[in-house]
Amino acid sequence: MTASNDFDPEEDQPTLFSARLTPHRSLNRTGFLVLMTFIGVVSFAAGIAFWMMGAWPVLGFFGLDMLVIYWAFRINFRSAGGSEDIMVTPSALRVRRVSHRGHVVEWTLNPLWVRLEQTGDPEFGIERLYLVSRGRRVSIGHFLGPDEKASFAKALLAALQTAKRGITYNPVT
Repeated sequence: MTASNDFDPEEDQPTLFSARLTPHRSLNRTGFLVLMTFIGVVSFAAGIAFWMMGAWPVLGFFGLDMLVIYWAFRINFRSAGGSEDIMVTPSALRVRRVSHRGHVVEWTLNPLWVRLEQTGDPEFGIERLYLVSRGRRVSIGHFLGPDEKASFAKALLAALQTAKRGITYNPVT
């Protein structure tokens, strides 16, 4: 007979809420290629026109403009690789943030002590969401839009209220 200490009481608990938040990008790879082709054709045509008028250095500046636009979009696409995972069980609220570089930061909070703070503007809507518990303040969903933050906050508050009330089990007899 062997004895082990593999029992994890949190594994047997139901998940009250689970969400993966990712940044939204409206331009996909195909759209990016089309846009860069269009910018390249327009820059080249305008650069040739300036070159023929005798302003040949302008052709190089159009090339630099295209390079800067390409670089900005590459940085934007790279930052889209980050995500946030939020899971609520009756005994734990877990936030796992993965940056676009792969750095992982995790927080585990007790849902009985967590308060969801919202800061915003009456015209713009919710600007920031924070989980506050025992002096710790964790920002969540910073890349969501105001309407998405409001919807997410409503669902998370409902899950936190369920965790605070406790789960009622109705065994089938």
